[in-house]
Amino acid sequence: MSNTQQLESITTQVRRDILRMVHKVNSGHPGGSLGCAEFLVALYNEIMDRKEGFDMNGLEEDLFFLSNGHISPVFYSVLARAGYFSVDELNTFRLLNSRLQGHPTTHEGLPGIRIASGSLGQGMSVAIGAAEVKKLNSDKHLVYSLHGDGELQEGQNWEAIMYASAKKIDNLIATIDLNGKQIDGATDDVLPMGSIRAKFEAFGWIVIDIEAGNDMAAILKGMAEAKSKSGQGKPVCVLLKSMMGNGVDFMMHTHAWHGKAPNDEQLAIGLAQNPVTLGDY
Repeated sequence: MSNTQQLESITTQVRRDILRMVHKVNSGHPGGSLGCAEFLVALYNEIMDRKEGFDMNGLEEDLFFLSNGHISPVFYSVLARAGYFSVDELNTFRLLNSRLQGHPTTHEGLPGIRIASGSLGQGMSVAIGAAEVKKLNSDKHLVYSLHGDGELQEGQNWEAIMYASAKKIDNLIATIDLNGKQIDGATDDVLPMGSIRAKFEAFGWIVIDIEAGNDMAAILKGMAEAKSKSGQGKPVCVLLKSMMGNGVDFMMHTHAWHGKAPNDEQLAIGLAQNPVTLGDY
């Protein structure tokens, strides 16, 4: 089995985890989670340079910050499957007193979670701060972040985007999940933003496109290009053109599953489309 096939196998299991987690508590955000499954699997299993164990300092390793924290199901699944905590703990998603809250939080001490996120628009600022700390510590590792395209409607992002280029934060790779949908509909219907590429370029960023944002080989190639562009005096933006609900046919091509859980019948259909690969929790 090739490395790409191994990553795709993990991704299939992550999709199963997402569906089962959200179904169990009849709450959560499966659409965006499914759309970012390939990206986060690639990031944690191939792209990032990670240390054994977890500490909040994050010295001498690459860091990741999830800004659009409502896609916590995919984040928790990927972290568990990457060894940060037991896969069995996914069974506690969104339960009272669980470390796996609907939006990631830090006070429970869940390994892999560096910031509380879900209040949209804040992750870019945090990632830039972490990247600056790495520069101060002469740490050559990179900082990665993920943001929703609808999230860019929050103004704080653009202050941070302006700051990052002005201060030459060239150890940051920020990925935008361009699925074109948000909770109230298409992003172009809710608040059109024009060309995201043109905006980032106008703010002084290097921009990389991953047109096939749910294709593992394309993600690996695009992120390798992004890494090669770091250290050149400019921050790097990756435009990941994903499909909300990818891998579950009735959840694709619609914003309806942004924050809706499948019922029993829908769960069975979704799981049948993603046969078990690594074992359910």
